[in-house]
Amino acid sequence: MKRQTTALLLAAFCSAAWSQTIEPMDTIIVTATRTEIPLSDSTVPVDVITRDEIELSMASDLAELLRFEAGIDIGRNGGPGQATSIFLRGTESNHTLVLLDGVRINPGTLGGAAIQNIAPEMIERVEIVKGTRSALFGTEAMGGVINIITRSARSNYAEAGAGAGSFDTRSAYMSMGAGGDNGSIGITINHADTAGFPLRDSSDIDRGYDNTSLRLFGERSFGDHRVSLSHWNASGRTEYLDFFSSPLDQDYENLSTAVELSSRLNERIDSKLIVSRTVDEIAQNQSADFVESTRLGADWQISISTARHVVSGGLYFSDENASTLSFGSGFDEDTRIKALFLQDQWSGDRQHAFLAVRLSDHDAFGSEFTWNAEYAFELTENWSVMAGAGKAFRAPDATDRFGFGGSPDLAPEIANEQQLGLRYRPGSAHSFSLELYRNDIDDLIEFDFASFQLRNIARAEIRGAELSWDYRGDGFSLRTSVVRQEANDPIGDLRLLRRAERSLTIRLTRDIGAHRVGLSMLASGDREDFGGVKLPGYAVVNLTGQLTLGEHWRVNGRIENLFDREYQTAAGFNMQELSGFLDINYNWR
Repeated sequence: MKRQTTALLLAAFCSAAWSQTIEPMDTIIVTATRTEIPLSDSTVPVDVITRDEIELSMASDLAELLRFEAGIDIGRNGGPGQATSIFLRGTESNHTLVLLDGVRINPGTLGGAAIQNIAPEMIERVEIVKGTRSALFGTEAMGGVINIITRSARSNYAEAGAGAGSFDTRSAYMSMGAGGDNGSIGITINHADTAGFPLRDSSDIDRGYDNTSLRLFGERSFGDHRVSLSHWNASGRTEYLDFFSSPLDQDYENLSTAVELSSRLNERIDSKLIVSRTVDEIAQNQSADFVESTRLGADWQISISTARHVVSGGLYFSDENASTLSFGSGFDEDTRIKALFLQDQWSGDRQHAFLAVRLSDHDAFGSEFTWNAEYAFELTENWSVMAGAGKAFRAPDATDRFGFGGSPDLAPEIANEQQLGLRYRPGSAHSFSLELYRNDIDDLIEFDFASFQLRNIARAEIRGAELSWDYRGDGFSLRTSVVRQEANDPIGDLRLLRRAERSLTIRLTRDIGAHRVGLSMLASGDREDFGGVKLPGYAVVNLTGQLTLGEHWRVNGRIENLFDREYQTAAGFNMQELSGFLDINYNWR
């Protein structure tokens, strides 16, 4: 019966697949090269999640958006607000750099960014760069970079909405902005809370979560100069179960504030300076334990454009304090990083090339040189091939060096990656791509039980292929990808944990007059977890819809886990069962 239902749903969507096509505009991206380029000119694979897709998904956080993206495995310790990890193209959970408008938000204590606390209401689009990018952004960009581009105001607008759903979930948000030729200003406020569901398969205790987010932005132009200010703050409480299944809770706060000065020095030279402050805090409510990371950063870039080249260079500096207290012991350490980077984008009639180098100086281990070299060639009007290689690194964070079992003498983890891609675009509606990749990571940090200390004793060999088809027609779109990869530790001849070797993702949307319907599916193969546990493969399907009521009102609905599949992405932690959510929105422009 479930197979028949799925077939009927697919048939209903695909009945419009071969209708009259539209001519899509080439998306402009900024993360692949640190400068604005058309997506079609990128020499490295980049996926973009648009604002329309975000609204239709009704995702409650960034993790729910990313889980349907090809090449990304999400590991989650249960429901909303729980600890969440990103495994991009088989790399470790602390090998993906997460940026918020170009500012890094990975903390210096735990490695991975708190993507479970990022509300989609403030996001304009998400750019996912697949491949090493330490030459552009420094530490942690070993598997790729996820850049969250927040909303701005090109004109006057106002939005508001409220929703409810399963597990006593409630949400409300308000967003408004005013924009013109000389500047803009805006605010987004969002609140969501849920009573949750049992996190552990060994417990029937519900654990809840709440999040209040604030996003402020403003910019002003002064001739050829523009000053902008952005601020994001997320705070709330997460309930969870400890190792012994005792109910505990903790308060968290994530913050990022940035001031940007952009200048057009002349018709060929542009300058951009970003000064930022980020904070990541967790405080336990049943003890005095806490984790806190505060970073001050400055990132300056100057770009020179000619007929064939865009040459960019700049300086980066960060000063970070990381402190913790856990079971009566902890640390309080400062870390400074300085970097110099240089890159060149070259475009010919049928060719594109990209070369980037970076020299980073780190307090803990000294200097590290990283690079990227990529080339793309248009074989015909429809076919193109691209190849690339790069070196990236991850600096040991403060917990690696000074936490339990830590070692101040740890060396950085080093990744050497190669990629080969083939693209086929037979027209404005269709695009096909095949990506082959390998990534060899040396000096992986793991706990050595012989010395009872963290050491650089592991390695990783990652081999993968991704085949994708993207169709965009008049009122219909389809994105589907198949990934086959192996991520192993050759020293112990073991699979790396929480990464599937096979996955299939499908995203369909169809317009029905002024209304929209969406279907998202993820089929993931089995994966290994801690303690020798093997998690079975699973398939999860979400159904979403938008019902337009007049000029300004809209009702959104989502059915999560349509076929009520039981599955886990982390051993012992339940994922969301069949559930439903509904909200109503007002939009004025």
